[in-house]
Amino acid sequence: MELRSLVTGASSGIGAEYARALRARGEKLVLVARREERLATLARELGGEEWATVVPTDLAVPDAATRLRERVGAMGLAVDTLVNNAGLGHTAPFEQQPLEVVRAMIGVNVSALVELTHAFLPAMRDRGRGRIVNVASNAAFQPVPFLTVYAATKAFVLSFTEGLAEELRGSGILVQGLCPGLTQTEFLDVAGTHRGLKVTRTPMTTPSEVVKASLRGLDRGRLRVVPGWSNRVAIFAQRFVPAVVPRRVAAELYRPSERTTGA
Repeated sequence: MELRSLVTGASSGIGAEYARALRARGEKLVLVARREERLATLARELGGEEWATVVPTDLAVPDAATRLRERVGAMGLAVDTLVNNAGLGHTAPFEQQPLEVVRAMIGVNVSALVELTHAFLPAMRDRGRGRIVNVASNAAFQPVPFLTVYAATKAFVLSFTEGLAEELRGSGILVQGLCPGLTQTEFLDVAGTHRGLKVTRTPMTTPSEVVKASLRGLDRGRLRVVPGWSNRVAIFAQRFVPAVVPRRVAAELYRPSERTTGA
């Protein structure tokens, strides 16, 4: 079996940047996302099939993780590094969010991440080595009104990751919970936050900055990585104020305006 790094959500943003950064380190890749054409373009950029294998997959579909593991194995490939980056978000009052959107967020952000980890972890354990990066968010540290389900899924991701890391201590498998703040990616468009919300006026990091921080943290064996000093300061400051304060601030940043809601 040839060892490779598997990156989900690799068609754009942080996922695509992970692929480029890992390829620059000499690693061979499995690229996973829904948009096959974008994955194929990225694979060509990275050196073609020899270096980057494209496996189009919709992780919101039940049992997608099992089928992905089977496809990777059938190609004679094994996953040495798993980057669970794929994620969905939606900004709106909870009761206005279509149930299918809520299910998809939970399916991709939580279920697929857990199932992929469960699928590829045993072989890592057998080899006595491996790396798992679960992309959470700085939203994992507090409730975020109007981004409520997304923030809750990321709180799950961080808790799951840190619990798993302790289980795997001494196994040779490194685990990281990556908690980026607002990043210059297509997530803003998909989540709906591009429509004039106050949060779009706050500082953003770039995908490159996020991935550099993640890989630097992996090299140092760091479990929790928060890219960007302003994000780290904001999370640290939450310890010294009543919990209602960051919750109310987040609500103002993500509260839909009349123009956003169409009122």
